[in-house]
Amino acid sequence: MPLLIALVTLTIAAMNASAEEVGPDPAIFEKGRYLFDAANCYACHTDVDNDGSSLAGGRALETEFGTFYTPNITPDKTTGIGNWSDEDFINALTQGIAPDGSHYYPSFPYLSYQSMTTDDILAIKAYLFNQPAVSQQNRPHELNWYLSEFSLRLWKILNEYIATPVTHEGSRGSYLVDVLGHCNECHTPRNMLGMLKMQHRLQGNEDLSTPDISASNEGIGDWRKQELADLFKYGELPDGDYVADHMGEVVDNSTSKWTDQDLNAVIDYLLTE
Repeated sequence: MPLLIALVTLTIAAMNASAEEVGPDPAIFEKGRYLFDAANCYACHTDVDNDGSSLAGGRALETEFGTFYTPNITPDKTTGIGNWSDEDFINALTQGIAPDGSHYYPSFPYLSYQSMTTDDILAIKAYLFNQPAVSQQNRPHELNWYLSEFSLRLWKILNEYIATPVTHEGSRGSYLVDVLGHCNECHTPRNMLGMLKMQHRLQGNEDLSTPDISASNEGIGDWRKQELADLFKYGELPDGDYVADHMGEVVDNSTSKWTDQDLNAVIDYLLTE
């Protein structure tokens, strides 16, 4: 009898271990990988300049409000997001709220991600939770003296009542540009409080030296579709030059990986905005 009990115990333990090792549904994993690329998560959450580990955070985002450091989004259970529930992940991406109830600064584009579907959010989570875990503590932000948790909460309240929210019109192109790709975060100007001026959406941001990508004559209104395709696929501009810096990363890590269908959807959308 003791031998039988031992065998049963070992069998159950083996079954549990096997269950834990089973990854996500392959279709969900691949969907998550594609959405992860479309949202350009790698570029922001990897400190490439200092040979940082993939997705372990630490990249410096320098702004007029100070320097923000991106967090570790690997599945490490101590320093990353390994203990996050589905609800935690959804709240972070759509509300800008951490599992401990603290608020994220809008350097994290949750105001764009808030229109992301729940299925897409959880697919990204499934992908992230199957990446290598890296133990690396998050680096504290280095911000101007007037920024605090209180001022951040006040900002979020004011933004809700003053600013026009980032939305999408329902088309695939709009979803990729306005939500997943969060293009407004860099290509739409902001007011003195750092709120997006959506009445001038995609018309460029002088503070960030980002160009007008609206369909106006000052933007990309006279670009041919093939020129836009070359930009998103290869980073090539109409004059034969190539994009660099942050937009170069966007092309390398995100837009060059779009399907042809998504590429055409984005081009059609941008040329009508």
